[in-house]
Amino acid sequence: MNTKPYLTLADVKKIGAAAEAEAVQNGWAVSIAIVDDGGHLLWQQRLDGAPPVSSYIAPAKANTAALGRRESKIYEDVVNNGRMSFLSAPKLEGMLEGGVPVIVDGHVIGAVGVSGVKSEQDVQIARAGIAALGAA
Repeated sequence: MNTKPYLTLADVKKIGAAAEAEAVQNGWAVSIAIVDDGGHLLWQQRLDGAPPVSSYIAPAKANTAALGRRESKIYEDVVNNGRMSFLSAPKLEGMLEGGVPVIVDGHVIGAVGVSGVKSEQDVQIARAGIAALGAA
């Protein structure tokens, strides 16, 4: 039987703390969501001042990155390059930059989604969280 790594509660707390620290250090009010490899929400935090809608967008971005096994920006690019039919893809509601998969030993074990500031800043926060885990 094959085995693979998975996110533990300790991992999720480490990712969340590092992502929050990155956001706070830069003065960015965001929502941060962490999901498992099936896109199921494991943790979410909305920082003071973050737009209310960001609490819906962050987990959607994370879900898209986890299920798609790639950054959510790829899907945004597909749509922006004219493939509008991709908007009908099932279960991919967060096709916006800001969802980053957590990859360990070649396995996508979850994802981090961030919403509330510029897309590249959302990604910066997500990557800072993942880096604290020592994952790709």
